[in-house]
Amino acid sequence: MYKAFFGLSDNPFSIAPNPHYLFLSDRHREALAHLTYGLGETGGFVLLTGEVGTGKTTVSRCLLNQLPENTDTAFILNPSLTEQELLATLCDELKIVYEKDPSLKQLTDLLSQFLLANHSKGRNTVLIIDEAQHLRPEVLEQLRLLTNLETDTKKLLQVILIGQPELQQLLRRQELRQLAQRITARYHLLPLTLEEVGLYVQHRLQVGGRHEPLFNRAAIKTLHKFSGGIPRLINLLCERALMAGYAQSKVPIDRKMVNSAAAEVLGEDIKQRSYLLPIVAASALALSGVLAFMLFTNTNGSTQGEFALTSSVNSTTAKSELVPSPVKKDRDAVSSSSQRVLNEAIKQSRDIDTAYASILGLWDKVPYIGLSACQSAEQQGLSCFQQQGNWNSLIRLNFPAIVYLIDSQQQAFYGTLVSRHGEQLLLQLNEQQLWVDRDWFTRHFSGTFEILWQQPSSQPREIGKGSSAEQIQWLENSLAEIDNSSPRLVDNFDARLERKLMLFQRQHGLRADAIAGSQTLVQLNLYLSAEGPRLVEGKRNY
Repeated sequence: MYKAFFGLSDNPFSIAPNPHYLFLSDRHREALAHLTYGLGETGGFVLLTGEVGTGKTTVSRCLLNQLPENTDTAFILNPSLTEQELLATLCDELKIVYEKDPSLKQLTDLLSQFLLANHSKGRNTVLIIDEAQHLRPEVLEQLRLLTNLETDTKKLLQVILIGQPELQQLLRRQELRQLAQRITARYHLLPLTLEEVGLYVQHRLQVGGRHEPLFNRAAIKTLHKFSGGIPRLINLLCERALMAGYAQSKVPIDRKMVNSAAAEVLGEDIKQRSYLLPIVAASALALSGVLAFMLFTNTNGSTQGEFALTSSVNSTTAKSELVPSPVKKDRDAVSSSSQRVLNEAIKQSRDIDTAYASILGLWDKVPYIGLSACQSAEQQGLSCFQQQGNWNSLIRLNFPAIVYLIDSQQQAFYGTLVSRHGEQLLLQLNEQQLWVDRDWFTRHFSGTFEILWQQPSSQPREIGKGSSAEQIQWLENSLAEIDNSSPRLVDNFDARLERKLMLFQRQHGLRADAIAGSQTLVQLNLYLSAEGPRLVEGKRNY
């Protein structure tokens, strides 16, 4: 529709994986190098993790293209299988014939014979499993046993596990420690930086037929802000922004168009900010960024300090009150003092386990000795959920969260979001609690966060066209509740429900395939959940 207007020969921001649009950032190249190195080693497992939409599939496809011709590859996209189903699927991928209803032993024997025969022919065998965070521990253990087949110098089956960050937690389980020790290379793929977002957008435009810049600098900054550097979200935002530009017959694409796109894609009302502030007001805002760190309470409960340009929320009454402004001559001392408190708190927050202990405490739970934080949560009826997002994502979910932060030296530290009051967040760093404003948080937030939540007792693996009428009606009811609309009475997965589901998936950076798979169901249930603490108590999540 807009291709001719912008001088494009193709749609450059489709979320379909088109190899012609392959863009390898420095992080993607580094990930590819790690995987290639791991396959060149003698071990059995290589691990690639990253958030939804960061480009894990892009890296895996690039790796496939670089494998030697003497390599037989099996690719498993849906790992929600039993041990027997996984081995049968592996046989199917490698074109190994087996009898009807084979036993686990028969499948294992056939695979062992195939691997030995392949090795004798000088051929390698590689298994790639996508969405590997859904693998059951017993299935992973079966894979480990399969990789026991080896010569004096190498494993006969090499396995690449690709998944979301929950996969790292899964591999920390006690019963999987032997498998974890066999991982020869691992890489966690991070989102694109601001500079890389600009290069990514321009690359896709050039492949699409336009060589002149189309998004101005402010638009690129806004894209990075709302997408968090996630390529899939960048594509969705750019697509909507181009439609807005076409509708207005405007070139180039500016910040306002990206803001409008974000409001549509992310489902948020984006406030337009005025950048024509007087110099005095701008100076005051800069000062407030320094003074916004207000120590809430110290470890024995007494008030440590209160500063101007912030609001204080009393720890017992939770009522807002305006803090008196200190006299001008004391401002520098206050700023220096608050900055020292903040720096010390950051220094004490390098260990994510401390943040986990804090968030478990908000749920009235405790860490268990000898177990990981997520294992401790699971033992007490909770589940861990890691997601990529931004300020709007956190506010919309409204759950306390562990946030991955980056200091001024680009070093990682971890905090727990305890509460929210307007544009301020109560952030716990180790044993200190401080109020930080939105600007500070946005500057330091890496885009990754984790929450605890209580999953429903029973949940189907997916809901699609072949699901029962009861499940389809539940999906209709859930989407309507989130949209604050009236649900329809449905008995089949019609086109209207399909459109509503795909819109929800696009808004949350999920694959818009009109199938409510595990990630979509988790996202739906997070909004519908009424259990546990909230950043703003009594506020609906959506």
